[in-house]
Amino acid sequence: AMADSPFRLPRTWWQAARDAPRETIRLDLETTFYYFTHLIMVFKSPRPAAMVLERSQDFGETWKPYKYFAANCSATFGLEDDVRHRGAICTSRYSSPFPCTGGEVIFRALSPPYAAEDPYSAEAQAQLKITNLRVRLLERQGCPCLPAGPAPQPPPSLHYAIYDFIVKGSCFCNGHADHCIPVAGFKPIKAASVFHVVHGKCMCKHNTAGSHCQHCAPLYNDQPWQAADGKTGAPKECQSCKCNGHADTCHFDMDAWLASGNRSGGVCDNCQHNTEGQHCQCCKLGFYRDLRKPFSAPDACKPCSCHPVGSAVLPLGPRTFCDPSTGDCPCKPGVAGPRCDHCLPGYWGFGAYGCRPCDCARSCDPHTGDCHSSSSDVTWHNEAPPFQAVLNESEPTWGWEDEQGFSALRHSGKCECKEQVLGNPKVFCGMKYTYVIKTKILSAHDKGSHAEVSVKIKKVLKSTKLKILRGKRTLYPESWTNRGCTCPILNPGLEYLVAGHEDVRTGRLIVNMKSFVHQWKSALGRKVLEILKRDCN
Repeated sequence: AMADSPFRLPRTWWQAARDAPRETIRLDLETTFYYFTHLIMVFKSPRPAAMVLERSQDFGETWKPYKYFAANCSATFGLEDDVRHRGAICTSRYSSPFPCTGGEVIFRALSPPYAAEDPYSAEAQAQLKITNLRVRLLERQGCPCLPAGPAPQPPPSLHYAIYDFIVKGSCFCNGHADHCIPVAGFKPIKAASVFHVVHGKCMCKHNTAGSHCQHCAPLYNDQPWQAADGKTGAPKECQSCKCNGHADTCHFDMDAWLASGNRSGGVCDNCQHNTEGQHCQCCKLGFYRDLRKPFSAPDACKPCSCHPVGSAVLPLGPRTFCDPSTGDCPCKPGVAGPRCDHCLPGYWGFGAYGCRPCDCARSCDPHTGDCHSSSSDVTWHNEAPPFQAVLNESEPTWGWEDEQGFSALRHSGKCECKEQVLGNPKVFCGMKYTYVIKTKILSAHDKGSHAEVSVKIKKVLKSTKLKILRGKRTLYPESWTNRGCTCPILNPGLEYLVAGHEDVRTGRLIVNMKSFVHQWKSALGRKVLEILKRDCN
């Protein structure tokens, strides 16, 4: 009767039991509401001489006062009156017995001391967010005006009676929704002329989610969630994670956020399509990137196709993994090809231990090891350069020069390799090396016209004109002798100190017979660094 329309049914009311000295009216909301703006109560009886408006934010477990109402605040509650002290929590404005009927009690939640510039701020939420509202009617008072008559009238019985109990506010959506719908399991009360009911489940926008839009949607956690700015109107939308189309959800990680300089903290969850990484930006071990497809394609990561016999097992584990950027496989000694499926020129006997060097000055049969008698009998089995077009018969075919016949890869055996010794510092400085690095050998490949050794640079002791950074890089061994020597040795999986020369024109790091290559030792690194600083300046 209090909650029906004051316009359609203005003369319905609730009335307390006759002579009840105190009464409580409690409004339980279906969920957390924010923000509560104001309360209007229209009394049929004289307004109470004392009452308290309270709110709960934990579904009735605890209560805090919003406002005290009393004809005499100091005598009734021991509090100051806001009529004389602005911002006081008690008021005498709405406790007069006049008018005897139709008197109003009005409370505005955003009035002092609860005024806030930003209604979505934490301070405003502490005051305006409610789950329950309670009015405690503490002291009745009668109407002083009694109708005149010839005979004295008995005093009317005192009671509380209320025409309208109107609560205004909105659902609690942190500024990220325009309207709300009923929460799950809500059962509406069927009452005559109930109107303008505000429900509690927000219809979120700005890429937010939750009953109150209190967190970001599953794929929009690249930045910390924020409530909208109620002062400026800025929506502060949640930002999408960069998952390259390979994840459905992500989460915010504070460490990643701080490491990025407060730019990106999203970490993709359960990367699909054989990808991994914070942004699903890498192919998993055992897969490589297909450059012909956009990385967002479901099949952008292809499985490695390393030959089971010719591929080497890296220290990462019992499996063979290819280069995730090219698909090239790590080969056993003397083996070549992206899949490691045939012997290098000058090697034979493809098998479980790789290929053996030919016992010849030049080449031999790759299957039997028999030496070819003359250069006219030599047949080279090369890997064609990548993406090489098919040549017409009238054009010269791709071939090897004698000096290119044996690429400098990683294993010797065709001749003795003299171990290099770091001797006179003046001799080392006199070589005028333009780069000195600590590097780990990953794999090596014969590309037909040249050899390429994939390495991981771990430390740069010297660089001159080229910018050399730590990480993956390619070394380019030159063809050294027509005897097919592969010195110095570069074994996959081992670390070396390499000093050589830069080819500024092509941007390549060159390795040749003039280079200094020695298996890495900490003492050697310190000694070379000391020579570079002390003797080579």
